Amino acid sequence: MIEFKIIVIFIIIFGTIQTSYAQTNELVVSDEEKIILFTGFAIVVIAIFLFLARDVILRRKTSYDKQDHESKKDRTYEKYHSDWGDDYEEMGKRGNSKEESEFRDGVANNNLPNYYEILEVEIDATAEEIKKKFRELAKKTHPDKTKENTEEEMIKINKAYEVLSDKISKERYDKYLKND
Repeated sequence: MIEFKIIVIFIIIFGTIQTSYAQTNELVVSDEEKIILFTGFAIVVIAIFLFLARDVILRRKTSYDKQDHESKKDRTYEKYHSDWGDDYEEMGKRGNSKEESEFRDGVANNNLPNYYEILEVEIDATAEEIKKKFRELAKKTHPDKTKENTEEEMIKINKAYEVLSDKISKERYDKYLKND
């Protein structure tokens, strides 16, 4: 590929020199030479075009290309499923979610709440057990049911369930809970 670039650059330079030489010395160019020069430049332009379009020309077909989808007609699939979108990540955002920051601050200040104790479940509890226990506690402590001032208790229970019911949040929380 590098050799090809060198050859193209050489042809462009050579053509430029020939053209400038012809203009300064009033060189007479025959029709055959004009055809040869025109053909040479046409080949160079086509070669440059092919070089620049090589990714499109040599593109591998994906499973999406082989199938017949409605989204191909208006290109919605490409809008939302481009190749670069899967691994795109804003700089400085890795591991800096609001939740992650709360867990880090809780560990640093020694006040990370134990959501397992709040929901009264074991650390190895399944998602169904967590959900069942949350519903029981919500029925017991909901301010509308008890007619008492249990809003803060309900907020703690909701937060605990929010973290423990989501698989990713639970993994993050467990990581920080073990470090505590």
